[in-house]
Amino acid sequence: MTPKVVATDLDGTVVRSDGTISARTHAALATAREAGAIIVVATGRPPRWLAGIAEATGPGASAICANGALVYDFTSESIVDSRPIDLDVVRVLMKELRGSVPGVAFAVERIDGLFGHEVGYHPRWEPEEQTFVGELEEIFDVPVAKLLGRVEGAGSDDLLAMARAAVPEGVASLTHSSIDGLLEVSAYGVTKASTLAAWLAIRGFSAADVIAFGDMPNDVEMIAWAGHGVAVANAHPEVLAVADEITGTNDGDGVAEVLERLFG
Repeated sequence: MTPKVVATDLDGTVVRSDGTISARTHAALATAREAGAIIVVATGRPPRWLAGIAEATGPGASAICANGALVYDFTSESIVDSRPIDLDVVRVLMKELRGSVPGVAFAVERIDGLFGHEVGYHPRWEPEEQTFVGELEEIFDVPVAKLLGRVEGAGSDDLLAMARAAVPEGVASLTHSSIDGLLEVSAYGVTKASTLAAWLAIRGFSAADVIAFGDMPNDVEMIAWAGHGVAVANAHPEVLAVADEITGTNDGDGVAEVLERLFG
């Protein structure tokens, strides 16, 4: 059966190593959309990092952002739903992780778009002008979409394992989407899959209607949940293990290969 919904991660999946989305992938997404499929972006990125993505997804698309904490509408350019972490839980998580993960430093993505980080947290991008740097408790007056923890020189798999050992089950959802010592924490039960499922259910769709593409641990739940989950060849082993299909790499237009087969 031809999928009614195409849900795709961005970085490492449809976005190439040079930071672009190829003309071939643009065309494949357009073909799927013209055939009647709904296109949904599902990413760890915050909404402010979605500039230009609407050109690839086309009109009417939405984005599940911050690993499920935010839903962004491209048409209105606004956040239309949020699933923040309780601020008391954020405080507890920071305390627990400081005591169990040597060298960890924290940052937060707030639901209003403000990014803030401690002095010891070193972003891998040039921070926006409005970025807050200092004691994070000073900006805990607006709900937090995502808590980030970084350990310089650590691998993300090792950091995630330490965090899972330190944080009791049922407190928060822990994952990562990079290899350079970054931990990503959402409210308990909040994942790309849970938010995507809720967003689609309102519109009358179920997992059976969905083909999903991804590459990193923050995609695992979505790939496992979708009626047909596809991992790109460069995906993390956890994603490869749950995928129904493995396609080409992100640099080799793996997503386009599958969409061309299904819609082209």
